[in-house]
Amino acid sequence: MTDRRVALVTGSARGLGRMVAMTLGEAGYRVVVNYRSSEEAAVELVRWLEENGTPAIAVGADVGRAADVERLGEEIARTWGRVDALVHCAGPFVFQRHTALETGPEVFDAMIQGNLTSLLHLTRFALPLMRRRRWGRIITFGFDRVWEAPGWPGRAAYAAAKTALLSLTRSLALEEARHGITCNLIAPGNIVQPYKEERIARARGTADPTVPVGRPGTGEDVARVVRFLLEEDSDFLTGTVIAVNGGQDVLGGEA
Repeated sequence: MTDRRVALVTGSARGLGRMVAMTLGEAGYRVVVNYRSSEEAAVELVRWLEENGTPAIAVGADVGRAADVERLGEEIARTWGRVDALVHCAGPFVFQRHTALETGPEVFDAMIQGNLTSLLHLTRFALPLMRRRRWGRIITFGFDRVWEAPGWPGRAAYAAAKTALLSLTRSLALEEARHGITCNLIAPGNIVQPYKEERIARARGTADPTVPVGRPGTGEDVARVVRFLLEEDSDFLTGTVIAVNGGQDVLGGEA
């Protein structure tokens, strides 16, 4: 039990992060469920994980705030003293569209802090723990075609933050490779509720003509890729982007 690796999954009380946490628990990881405001959902997830044999804790923290992340790191250090995998699912998103000119500075700052600066806060405590064991996995989340640094009308602040996040992820990949740490980014397609927290079997037989493979994407589609990237023999994959979109050109469909 004590030698089980520890995975911190940010933003895992709900959405894609929830399915990632469940999948990593099934894969044998101890899991840190991080949430910002969904405490009840986080506690329920921890209960489910523990009932299924996964040691887990829930820690509330806004990962866009340095002080919160410092407290998060201290809690993990007290509980398990290690972080082997950092899966950074958290990232604020504004559903209502605004042009870049219409986007207020407070919204822009929230997008940058929550999606980009948050990774720096998290790696400040996670990387030393990974380096100590000469093994680690960092996974960040972007959006479809983020690798092209595309323009996204009405989503300028979010797109800018996630594009910068990819560059930061790749920089970390180069800097940390000699320490046995890989860093990769997953670019989910248009995966929406109720499928974000569902298994693939739930989507089988449901037609979605907007997706070339013919069915909706699910949280499990993404979680399976996370699990693969965390494997021991995935150490040759670093600084890369894996699109999980069913072949759909999400931004192209919006243009």
